[in-house]
Amino acid sequence: MNGFELAGQWVEPGSHQHITLPALRLYNDAPLDLRIDVFHGTKPGPVLLVCAAIHGDELNGIEVCRRLINTTDARTLSGTLVVVPIVNLFGFIQQSRYLPDRRDLNRCFPGSERGALGSRMAYLFSEELVKKSTHIVDLHTGAIHRSNLPQIRVDVENEDALAMAKAFSTPVILHSKERDGSLRALANELGIPLILYEAGEALRFDEASISAGVIGVQNVMKHLKMMKGRRRGRRITPVLARRSTWVRAERDGLIIRKVELGQTIQKQQVLALSVNPHGGDGDAIESPVRGIIIGCSNIPVANEGEALFNVAQFDKDAMSDATESVDSFTEVYENKPYEQSFSTD
Repeated sequence: MNGFELAGQWVEPGSHQHITLPALRLYNDAPLDLRIDVFHGTKPGPVLLVCAAIHGDELNGIEVCRRLINTTDARTLSGTLVVVPIVNLFGFIQQSRYLPDRRDLNRCFPGSERGALGSRMAYLFSEELVKKSTHIVDLHTGAIHRSNLPQIRVDVENEDALAMAKAFSTPVILHSKERDGSLRALANELGIPLILYEAGEALRFDEASISAGVIGVQNVMKHLKMMKGRRRGRRITPVLARRSTWVRAERDGLIIRKVELGQTIQKQQVLALSVNPHGGDGDAIESPVRGIIIGCSNIPVANEGEALFNVAQFDKDAMSDATESVDSFTEVYENKPYEQSFSTD
């Protein structure tokens, strides 16, 4: 087994090394360096890149990475695990999704060596990390004031990525094509299987989402034969949703929510009431489809047209399986401390 080279540094077999990758400097000469943890195993195997906070305000993935770093032993590893807890350091410091020029880093790939800030960051990440990986897990949360049920987004036509998604063991796998300029689009172009984990809300820690993320990454490592042992959370059988629909506010007003994240809903079921703050009964907001709520706004006010609920749609014969999968996830992870949920089969 040979050593592993990253950013001009050599990592010996069976060792863990912290690497600082000089990235960019702001106009006040403050550095924006990438901090990377590399676990290089004693046996040949895949190179798995796990990264978080491409959007700087998405914090759950950072804690997933921290716990992953604390529980990985390079001496028992086959292949190489590369962990980048904070990709967008500026956004993390500013508690912002974006870069200082308001660009979305996840729309800048593959980037350019001579482009604007986001383009140069994307180029460095692409050249030094993405192109040296064989598989990628990209960790995300919902946007600010919006929560997502733990889910994997993946192009189900990519068989290797779909197998990773199933191994991760979230309740829902949502078929999702990549967007131009995203890390997923770059990985697809390079032929690197990538899955995107969505869970929780920006600027918040959610213990169930974090615990499921740690176990999910380890399940992927076991699937790739980087780690030994049985996959955890095996009671959760992911169910594939090939599409989802956003239910939007039909008028301005206060939103009185009647359903919760993860709830199974029926077509024409009342999801919320839109009411006038000065009184009156309000108008019912009904679901146009049958499915499971995998995303919802946490702000109880909305203007006409604003997205309120994201409903995953399943084939008719898969609906009961999806409901059971969400119930199993809740039983395993919700309202349990980290130590308990981490050890659950």
